[in-house]
Amino acid sequence: MKNKQLYFPMLLVAMSLGTAWAIRGQFGHEYGAAWAGAVGTLSILFVARRTDWYAKLFAATLAGAIGWGLGGIASYGILVGYGRGDDFINVYYGLLMLFVIGGLYGYVGGALFGLALTDSPQKPVKWHEVTVEMVVGAAVAYFFLIEEFEWYMTPPRSEMWAAVFGAAAALTWYLVRNNHTSALRVAAFSGLGGGFGFAFGNFLQVLGGLTGIKFNFWNVMEYSLGFFGGLGMAYGTFTSEWERTANTQPKSRTWFPLLMSMLFIPYVVWEQSFSVERLQGIFSKLDFAPESDIYRTVQLVALAFVLLMAALWWVRYYLTKTNPLSYSASEVYALFLGHWGLYVVYSLLVTGAFLSSYRIEQYLYIVNWVVVAVLIRNAEVSFAPRAIDLPKWGKNVVLVIASIALLTLILINSHGELKNSHKRFGAPPPVEEKK
Repeated sequence: MKNKQLYFPMLLVAMSLGTAWAIRGQFGHEYGAAWAGAVGTLSILFVARRTDWYAKLFAATLAGAIGWGLGGIASYGILVGYGRGDDFINVYYGLLMLFVIGGLYGYVGGALFGLALTDSPQKPVKWHEVTVEMVVGAAVAYFFLIEEFEWYMTPPRSEMWAAVFGAAAALTWYLVRNNHTSALRVAAFSGLGGGFGFAFGNFLQVLGGLTGIKFNFWNVMEYSLGFFGGLGMAYGTFTSEWERTANTQPKSRTWFPLLMSMLFIPYVVWEQSFSVERLQGIFSKLDFAPESDIYRTVQLVALAFVLLMAALWWVRYYLTKTNPLSYSASEVYALFLGHWGLYVVYSLLVTGAFLSSYRIEQYLYIVNWVVVAVLIRNAEVSFAPRAIDLPKWGKNVVLVIASIALLTLILINSHGELKNSHKRFGAPPPVEEKK
């Protein structure tokens, strides 16, 4: 029974973040990842059923959103192409580097989320120190790894992964020296899950493309990253020991994270994704003329949704609350489904799936949303605290790296060199043209 109360909520969290991360594929970059990260953290907060965590609802959500969003600055398009090759070294390199990129997504997201859960007047997190140290770590790592050592991962694309790595290293040092062991556990398992999920997702994407089935298998890869990342973050959270904090929070600590997570991030997604030019490019597949009014209509409807939902959250979760404030399980449930549901609506709008069924994966988002909405309502996790076991963690990493080697062997024996594949090692040198 205890295992069921641990693993079933983990599965629902994984489905939530997996679906949100698949939706993120329509929006990309830091802002799309941040919205997905917020959905994943909200699902964990709800099933945890802890009133002290409900009190810091928006602070924890914003921390998770920023953490998962930070990895969005790293480029990985070239790495995905290595997985389409036909030799072991290049394919294995591509999958391993996707493991690193996905691991950085999950590690920073899990660490900041865990830190927010531990934050209290008795043991305050020095967020100004965390921010400064992460920025400095990012700058130093990028300078040495890229500018000095020239350890390029994704040439000729951006190498900002090094900055994220430096920020993650600085964050780790903060966790260790301040004895935030629970946050460190969340970071470790979230990173391991996100890393494996990205590599395994690329494996599924390539094999799916070989089937000839008309489906967005890139989306499958994205779902895999979010699913396993959510699984890891949930496991790390539910198997860590957390001190009880206050069941209420002063309103002065709520308004900023509420507006940032519920208004600012969604607004940036709208501003960056719903330009008329982009909508024209997408909707041209649906035979809409460039001068059609539908582009401006979709743009304004999407903006109206963000403003209306943000106003609803502001009134319901701030203005009508007494000081200090607290939240109930039903309020967290409503916020989780509402914020995730808006992301689903945004995906339907930006792809034109509300007008045409040419993007069938869009309707699977709705199915996932409904399934989780029904099942998670009565889900309640049974926490099972476990100590940090570094030797076991090391074995887990080795096991994942070995499993990626096995996935590589399967891939290179399943096809020849595919279209849009990349080769970094063993490629013939460029031929110099005679003048």
